[in-house]
Amino acid sequence: MREVAIIGVGMHPFGKHPDKSLKALGREAVWAAIEDAGIHPRRIGCAYVGNSLAGLLNGQEGVRGQVILQDAGLDDLPVVNVENACASGTTALRGAWLEVAAGTCDVALALGVEKMFMGDTARSLAALAQDSESDLARMGMQFSATYAAHPKYNLRGRMDEYGWSARDLAEVVVKNSRHGSLNPYAQHQRALSAEEVLAAPMISEPLTLYMCSSIGDGAAAAIVCAKEHAAALSDAQPITIAAAKLRSGHIFTSADAGYSTLREMVGELYDETGIGPEDIDVAEVHDAMAPVELLVYESLGFCAPGDGPALIREGTTAIGGDHVVNPSGGLTSRGHPVGATGLGQIAELVWQLRGQAGQRQAKERPRVALAHNQGGLLAGMDSAAYALTLLQR
Repeated sequence: MREVAIIGVGMHPFGKHPDKSLKALGREAVWAAIEDAGIHPRRIGCAYVGNSLAGLLNGQEGVRGQVILQDAGLDDLPVVNVENACASGTTALRGAWLEVAAGTCDVALALGVEKMFMGDTARSLAALAQDSESDLARMGMQFSATYAAHPKYNLRGRMDEYGWSARDLAEVVVKNSRHGSLNPYAQHQRALSAEEVLAAPMISEPLTLYMCSSIGDGAAAAIVCAKEHAAALSDAQPITIAAAKLRSGHIFTSADAGYSTLREMVGELYDETGIGPEDIDVAEVHDAMAPVELLVYESLGFCAPGDGPALIREGTTAIGGDHVVNPSGGLTSRGHPVGATGLGQIAELVWQLRGQAGQRQAKERPRVALAHNQGGLLAGMDSAAYALTLLQR
């Protein structure tokens, strides 16, 4: 297997774009990535296109990637369409990485794109609920309620067990909204106070509106190539993909109390790469509901169980801290256009590792970055897809 590097990334800003089609969103991200890499588009040997909801919301099935890429002027390519809930974009990147690593092509494109604002929020939310096992969707399952009450997260129970306060949960949003206010690609660019977060409408106790990620429109793309050819292909600083892990959810039994699929994957990633939690300079994590970020800290090894709020209070995960988490603003501030989210994380981390993130630069010279992305829900009560991507400068 060859080493693979990212040589170009691009994004269409996340948000509400009623005048933009799925094709227009994808086209802008693709060409931004091509221009960032400084390559001729005909050098691209294959493409993976991640999208989750277009069939339900736009009526476009089967050939979404081909339709979007042809509109962008890219044809005569092997195109693989990827549908993997909120992990669609990261799964597309993993596919492109595997193609180049295996030697089937030297340059590949990964695109994640989603168009969720269709003039009917209820319709968008109903489509999003289908990113779970259909039996759960028919029962009226919504992801906010799942995060609030699911035994795996059990935020109310964690508050009781660890002594967390509602303000501890709100402070995660305060941090991420401050980061998002510095991000021109973010859907929400306003820093919030803890008082504003706590006073927002209750969605599913203890989650208020500002603790929940927003639906949105957006796209993000990456150009990857064989690392050995990076210098000849592009003047852009190459960022190495050190690992790209993907796993489906776990079937829980009564013997699995305390088991975490994410924690298991993180342990494997650290063992395989020789990287440890102390080495992670910056991370983008899947804060679909902001307080869950506190639990992800534990899985990443940043703190002991229950100590997540202390990292927030001490500034450890804020810009300038030792382990900066969600400098983009995360899903609750940057927004969550499902199929684009994973590659949005990757674009942010590439900019961070290159030192190109402007006011939201995590550190002066970060070297190691980690993206955590997951999505969907199984009736076995675990997420349907988990993805981890480790990047190194």
